[in-house]
Amino acid sequence: MIKKVIQFRIYKGEKYYVAECVDLPIVTQGKTLDEVVENIKEAIELHLEGEDLEELEISPHFAVLINMELEYAKA
Repeated sequence: MIKKVIQFRIYKGEKYYVAECVDLPIVTQGKTLDEVVENIKEAIELHLEGEDLEELEISPHFAVLINMELEYAKA
């Protein structure tokens, strides 16, 4: 089955936001959410550079889905 969506999970680490890919061995981080999203794009490009997407079972027109874990403040 060809994957059309590459999923990431973002959570707040001690100092940075951390993004872990569910589907590929990619982990990146950023000081802000905007930075971590840009780093995700760059990390995907670098990871897939020169790879056969068909062999990895990834559609050439994939989308990225990001799930973010939020911490709730106690009242």
